[in-house]
Amino acid sequence: MSVTTHETPPVPSNPLGKAWLWARKNLFSSWLNTLLTLFSFWIIWSFIPPALNWLVFQANWIGETRADCTKAGACWVFIHARFGQFMYGLYPHELRWRINLALVIGLLSLVPMFIKSMPRRGRYIACWVVVYPIVVWLLLYGGYLGLERVETRQWGGLTLTLIIASVGIAGALPLGILLALARRSKMPVVRTLSVIFIEFWRGVPLITVLFMSSVMLPLFMAEGTTIDKLVRALVGVILFQSAYVAEVVRGGLQALPKGQTEAAESLALGYWKTQMLVILPQALKLTIPGLVNTIIALFKDTSLVIIIGLFDLFSSVQQATVDPTWLGMSTEGYVFAAMVYWIFCFSMSRYSQYLEKRFHTGLKSH
Repeated sequence: MSVTTHETPPVPSNPLGKAWLWARKNLFSSWLNTLLTLFSFWIIWSFIPPALNWLVFQANWIGETRADCTKAGACWVFIHARFGQFMYGLYPHELRWRINLALVIGLLSLVPMFIKSMPRRGRYIACWVVVYPIVVWLLLYGGYLGLERVETRQWGGLTLTLIIASVGIAGALPLGILLALARRSKMPVVRTLSVIFIEFWRGVPLITVLFMSSVMLPLFMAEGTTIDKLVRALVGVILFQSAYVAEVVRGGLQALPKGQTEAAESLALGYWKTQMLVILPQALKLTIPGLVNTIIALFKDTSLVIIIGLFDLFSSVQQATVDPTWLGMSTEGYVFAAMVYWIFCFSMSRYSQYLEKRFHTGLKSH
């Protein structure tokens, strides 16, 4: 009787050998994979060098006017000349320090949130969500403490994009959690009202919500009563986004076994203590990918505020490209806007993966 053994070939110790084994296994494992790999390499080779030439090597980096763009590549002089408009909109140049100060305060106040040993960190985060928007409003709008008033119609650029996205998700998250709990409530009236609310806002496009909040809502208000256009837009965004947050959170609630609730009830915990101490912490951990996806979608959807006359980053770029002195620079403007959106969205995606690993959600991010 003979016994045959199959020895696994030794794995090369040098990096080149490991790279070749990986490529052979993943890229050249069959004739079809080989053809697809070669075709992909051809596409990359056909696209990357011309793109790099236009973006970097043959681009125009130095200058102040369009006449300085003499090379065949991108005219980044346009971005440099209009950078202030893209970041701050029409906010007065001499008062832009207030926006910078609000940003610095926000970044510094975020530091304690990342200190794991900080006591009562949850309360600090809750206070920050309430207090920081008020600080930003006082600084940017002014009219108090000797600060010159700047109307919201002058706000714009990336500043307005961040304001709409951050305030929208900060307001939609708690409202969405309440709606998710209401939809799972045992009280028929509460459950029915939450279902109607959620399905209504999910069935209406955001652009319609913004139009209604800006144009139609004032028609139903008392004569002489006015609400700032930006405030109306923020209310519409919060209501719209809360419906999507509610469905994401409801998915997390349904993923938890009933034994969690039964165990809390056996300890004589009330409904709200059960939700706050047992159910929601676990459900929110499971919904991290869905919530971040909702935040990313909202961040990109802020470009729709142009329909009501607000100029966010994308709208500011569009406005700058129609300037007679910079006609033909739309490609550079859109590439710049795309890069900014990508940086923010990619950062949020990576942070989502970090949170998933930290809280051990059991989900794998690809």
